[in-house]
Amino acid sequence: MNFYHKLTPLNLYLLSVLCFVAANLIRNNSIIGYYVFLVFGVICFILGLTKRIQSK
Repeated sequence: MNFYHKLTPLNLYLLSVLCFVAANLIRNNSIIGYYVFLVFGVICFILGLTKRIQSK
């Protein structure tokens, strides 16, 4: 949990973008991997959003 506190909202946003790009790249090859990356990207985006709101 200490690792999460060191991440900035920008890092979480960039990680979510990378997950969305990776999901689109493997969409035709692995449908399970597509959904894993998609869900992980959404989770990272929501965590970044909540961290941004709490820092204000």
